[in-house]
Amino acid sequence: MRGPAARPVVIAAGGTGGHLFPAEALAAELIARGERIALMTDARSSAFESPAFGSAERFVLKGSGIAGRGPKAAAAGALALAAGTLEARRILKRLEAAAVVGFGGYPSVPPIIAALTMPAGRRPATALHEQNAVLGRANRLLAPRADLLALSVAETARVPAGAKARLVGNPVRPALAAMAGQGYAPPAEDGAIRLLVLGGSLGARVFSDVVPAAIAALPEALRGRLVVTQQTRAEDLPRVESAYRAAGVPADLSPFFGDIATRLAMAHLVIARAGASTVAELACAGRPSVLVPLPSAIDDHQSGNARSLAAAGAAWLMQQAAFTAEALARHLGAVLTNAPVLARAAAAAAKEAHPEAARRLADLVQSLMRAEALPEFR
Repeated sequence: MRGPAARPVVIAAGGTGGHLFPAEALAAELIARGERIALMTDARSSAFESPAFGSAERFVLKGSGIAGRGPKAAAAGALALAAGTLEARRILKRLEAAAVVGFGGYPSVPPIIAALTMPAGRRPATALHEQNAVLGRANRLLAPRADLLALSVAETARVPAGAKARLVGNPVRPALAAMAGQGYAPPAEDGAIRLLVLGGSLGARVFSDVVPAAIAALPEALRGRLVVTQQTRAEDLPRVESAYRAAGVPADLSPFFGDIATRLAMAHLVIARAGASTVAELACAGRPSVLVPLPSAIDDHQSGNARSLAAAGAAWLMQQAAFTAEALARHLGAVLTNAPVLARAAAAAAKEAHPEAARRLADLVQSLMRAEALPEFR
């Protein structure tokens, strides 16, 4: 075990969900190995309150996004990022950090730039992790000079020439990683069919609009076998509940499910957005899915995430413009009564899983800290 004077690994992460889950997973793995952890985040992030960083030194830096904003707001954001970089540089110097690991988004920019601009003898190792199948803007900016770019998807788009990229996968929460290899049982003939509908961290109103109507349009014999669990915004709960009641379909509805591993384990088919964590969790769980990318996602990265699973035969991609009750009903009618199709998609999903992603990323970070050759993964 390393003592409190050990040079820390600084994790730079902000936001919620997609950026935060892998950062938490890496922190847990490094702490288990006896490493000292520090967190750098922004004022709007939930990372500061995360139990995963409860024993870590935590620092809130100035910073703000720039992309997609007006000139004045963008200028103010650039000034905040500059101030955050100077602040991060002072903290890194005082901590004598051994490494800085950024997880994308603007909260990772000041700590990584600060590390890259420190004198050679005091410069921490720098690593980036990209969760999506399209490299994010912050990571595109930083990757050419970072010591490592860890990828979740082999064919990640927009990776700059010269980036030191390695495939590790996307670290997921331990309960989800533990599902890898547990297998999939398709619906029994004439048995219950369990449908899980997930809408991302904010829910998805389009699922409340489309899924109940699609299910109501299914043949009565199929509809009578369905059991639905659906993440639904609080304001949509009454109408969604009423729609399922009218269709005679039992439904468990909630804005949030804390036991997502249990829900996934019971599901025969999942309808979901295509955020990076969702896609990684579906693979670890080995569950077939219908993926509806968020149209407003920056760089359309959710479509890239969905295509990575669809190309493997693990999922069906439906763009939101084509995600109608009629189209979904046709699709559900075709696949929910075809156990071999569901089983093949589940097996394909399982082959895309990287349950060891947190361990691999920790191995790479520790190798950088020790100036060792990076390990090879199969």
